[in-house]
Amino acid sequence: MTFDTKSPKFLLCEQPMNTDERFRLITANTHEVLTEERLREYLQKEIPLRHYIGFEISGEIHLGTGIQCMAKVADFQRAGVECTLFLADWHSWINDKLGGDMELIRSIAHGYFAEGLKSCLKAVGGAPEKLNIVLGTDLYLKKPDFWTTFIEVCKNTTLKRILRSITILGRTEGEAVDFAKLVYPPMQVADIYALGVNLAHAGQDQRKAHVVALDVANAMRTNPLRDPQGHPIAPVAVHHHLLSGLGKPPMWPIDPERLQEVWMAMKMSKSKPDTAVFITDEPQEIARKINKAFCPEGEVDFNPVLDWARHLIFALNRGPLRIERKAEHGGDVSYATLADLIRDFGQKALHPSDLKAAVAKSIAELLTPVREIFAQAPARKSLETLREAMKTVKLR
Repeated sequence: MTFDTKSPKFLLCEQPMNTDERFRLITANTHEVLTEERLREYLQKEIPLRHYIGFEISGEIHLGTGIQCMAKVADFQRAGVECTLFLADWHSWINDKLGGDMELIRSIAHGYFAEGLKSCLKAVGGAPEKLNIVLGTDLYLKKPDFWTTFIEVCKNTTLKRILRSITILGRTEGEAVDFAKLVYPPMQVADIYALGVNLAHAGQDQRKAHVVALDVANAMRTNPLRDPQGHPIAPVAVHHHLLSGLGKPPMWPIDPERLQEVWMAMKMSKSKPDTAVFITDEPQEIARKINKAFCPEGEVDFNPVLDWARHLIFALNRGPLRIERKAEHGGDVSYATLADLIRDFGQKALHPSDLKAAVAKSIAELLTPVREIFAQAPARKSLETLREAMKTVKLR
């Protein structure tokens, strides 16, 4: 693995990697891997790894969807994994995105979403030209046995488990929903098998669907996953951290035993635009939002601005983080490691306003390639089309 020391972004490595190097790249900056033992086995047996991550199609792409997800895709590419972005138009329709207008969903998927995700991958040093981009409708037309696979998934899970799994739609367990919502989780599992994916990737909020995919592996007959020798295998599931929104949590102070629960509840959401940064936001807009962020002095356990520094700066090898401040406030300081930054902030040697300004500047720089792409046609036109459509539909 090599890095360009003159650039804050990774370079794709063309040199062959051994198993340990590939394993470290695939598991880097993840919340959970189900399971690391299975992943290492597949690498040691040189089983070709085929990845996918699925996206609902809705409003503008924020940092959590664009940069956080694509940073892991770039890692997978460097590790020699074949990567696929699945534009889930049927799932978006089921979950009432873009007013439930399927024609609009497909148009935005092919246009703005594809352009946005590719531009984010480029911003983190990945290779957009090497991506497979698949629309749900196209998969289902190409593989009519998808629906047989879907039924197999349904026959090998329970209604109780599906009712628990609707939380992957952003719904509350026990919430009254239309029946179509219940087919969403098994469709998501069937997508994995229809695509032939042995490396399923998502945020940690999609864990329940992925666990079902692992559990039904031995029961699949229509589109089973197999190794090169024809033996049945189960997928590996990789879950990345959910980037936090910038708002104040619903409880403060937070019960330490509920810290992870609160992090999950506070994930970045486009329905709260002032607590999210979108991939085409201008630097002054980014600074405005981050300046308003929840960032208590000395607080390191739950701090959205530190969370962004961790996952969007240091995890992407974009340090050091330079703090610019007047001499009477301590003068400029540069943080080469996250540990040093957390230490000084926790000891109140670094003021929240100074941290916010530095993180805002770094995020704006990270998104520069994205803004440059969307300043040109056809990306600019795709964004204009989305924004015009959003005037007439309810954002979810």
